[in-house]
Amino acid sequence: MTENAKQKSKKKRSISSFTILLIILIALALVTVAMSLAGVEGVTGATVANVATAPVKGFTDALPVCLFVLILGGFLGIVAETGALDAGIAALVKKLKGNELVLIPILMFIFSIGGTTYGMLEETVPFYLLLAATMVAAGFDSVVGASVVLLGAGCGVLGSTVNPFAVGAAVDSLSTSGIEVNQGVIILLGVILWLVSLAISIVFVMRYAKKVKADKGSTILSLQERQTMEAEFGKDRQEAEAAEAHPDEKLMTGRQKAALSVFALTFVVMIVGFIPWNDFGVSVFDAGAVTEEVTEQVSGEDVSAVWADAEGSDLAFDGEVSGTVTAEEQVSSGWSAFLTDVPLGSWYFDEASTWFLLMAIIIGIIGGVSEGRFVKAFINGAADMMSVVLIIAMARSITVLMGETGLDLWILENAANALRGLSAVVFAPMSFLLYIVLSFLIPSSSGMATVSMPIMGPLADSLGFSPDVMIMVFSAGSGLVNLFTPTSGAIMGGLALAKVEYSTWLKFGAKLFVILGVVCMVILTAAMILVPGTAG
Repeated sequence: MTENAKQKSKKKRSISSFTILLIILIALALVTVAMSLAGVEGVTGATVANVATAPVKGFTDALPVCLFVLILGGFLGIVAETGALDAGIAALVKKLKGNELVLIPILMFIFSIGGTTYGMLEETVPFYLLLAATMVAAGFDSVVGASVVLLGAGCGVLGSTVNPFAVGAAVDSLSTSGIEVNQGVIILLGVILWLVSLAISIVFVMRYAKKVKADKGSTILSLQERQTMEAEFGKDRQEAEAAEAHPDEKLMTGRQKAALSVFALTFVVMIVGFIPWNDFGVSVFDAGAVTEEVTEQVSGEDVSAVWADAEGSDLAFDGEVSGTVTAEEQVSSGWSAFLTDVPLGSWYFDEASTWFLLMAIIIGIIGGVSEGRFVKAFINGAADMMSVVLIIAMARSITVLMGETGLDLWILENAANALRGLSAVVFAPMSFLLYIVLSFLIPSSSGMATVSMPIMGPLADSLGFSPDVMIMVFSAGSGLVNLFTPTSGAIMGGLALAKVEYSTWLKFGAKLFVILGVVCMVILTAAMILVPGTAG
């Protein structure tokens, strides 16, 4: 097939991510209405008000992420104004000439480490634009850039080892049920799932990248997407090609080198800030923190009020009751909290937004950007992110609707009952498939662990299966869905930044997702058979 023929075959534009999310929202609302009319207990039919307010509530729920994305856009706008990023990408591609494929396994492995250790997923949003620009400049397409980030971090999350938001939350939820877990089994099984899924994904991405490098017409992108990609990232490719054509030409000024160094430092500090170091026994970022013992008088009424909030029932005392409560209260945070009042390792999106805003100002000063140019570049950069913000809010709205109607809990409870009495060969893959469905409705891994593990953990234990393996069934199922679910703001927002339509991503990765799912089910089924339960 000729280049022109290939382009003509791709002229039809894919449905937008925003439209897909809106269709899903309405469809799920109709499902809940139908179930409510049918008398299904536990499910409330969605009202017009539920549907109409869900996007707004989703935006409110995702406000810290949305604000971070807007500030990130402004930050990137300032970096672009200095010319440092374009020059840096050109220099990198020039240095890697002929070895561009090496970037893929290295970067995917690095992202996967963040995924398996602390569940890095939403935190990867800033990297989509950067990696898309780099891969396009290297002669690939924006799909390769998105794949490096999403599949790299996603495979790490799929095989979580010490991820506090997945494994940690699941272990904590099981402990409330009186079930002890074996961390060694969890880590070993996590490592197997992580490395196997990552290896398969790296081979998959490299094969596609090699094909696109050899023949630009073999890209999976539609013609419209290719035009958008060239408009967004074509300048980086042109500068890289110019650098290769003139090897002796100086690519960066001193100001640009300094700005690029600060740019790199910004992302390093962000990553360090998000990693929960205390969970790994690292307290260096909390050094200098001061706490003091605080004693407070409490009455019987205070105790009763706390009990009612925690247990949902009344607690009465016979006569007057009083006492004291002693607790450690932090007076000042560690040295690393001087900028945001929150130490590194405890950051979330508010702290990251503060950091990126400050670094934008510093890079602007280093790059010699005037006040007028700075304001304009920052506003334009933030404006470019509005579509991403709307997509994130829309994705979160689906989760809001599911919580308001109770459909997510209904599916969990009924599926758990259906799994009783099954053999390990059937129980493991069916539990895995259940988590795929549930993770579509509840994209938050910590939320999923909190809701599901008090049900699924004891269920596995009562059937003689290992609760440790059940934790990894949850991790793998939730992690696999995180590679393609439209209810994840990180995925939908990241793809929007990379200028890749959601339908194109599904087309690209469908075969890979099926392969990873089958491999996970095989590994987990074998583990469910071989690893004895707590009673074994």
